[in-house]
Amino acid sequence: MAKPHVRVYLDGSPQPIIDRELPTDITLDTQSMEDGAHRLVIRAEGQNGREGVEEIPFVVHNGPGITVSGLRPNSVRRGKVRFTIDAFSADDPFDPRRAEARSQIPVWVWVMCLFVVAWAVWYAARMWDVPAPYASTPTYMHEAAAEAPTAK
Repeated sequence: MAKPHVRVYLDGSPQPIIDRELPTDITLDTQSMEDGAHRLVIRAEGQNGREGVEEIPFVVHNGPGITVSGLRPNSVRRGKVRFTIDAFSADDPFDPRRAEARSQIPVWVWVMCLFVVAWAVWYAARMWDVPAPYASTPTYMHEAAAEAPTAK
């Protein structure tokens, strides 16, 4: 009986990149691979001689992440198109100015901020005059009135 072994093929290559006995741990270094779609074909043969096949598609992305603001895929534009491009890499030194993708703040965020500020102003104006039932509570009483002795 043959020992169980595995062969791993990358992107349809006729030569396996890995040919080992089972069980085994495998490390695939993607640094030497081009960015884009790839496919691993894993062929394992058991002691009885039967073969199992597993195909695993995956995407390599070693290059910097690219952010485009102001232009969406499949959008229709006329005239001059202005957009911003930025790229981020895990190897780049940290720069707080580049920590977030620079893009405009959406209008709905500004509208929500306006509603919150308007509500805060309304609430402060409404609570400026303390309602009568709460005027005599320790929270709203003046210190002089709270310390004054009561007449018997």
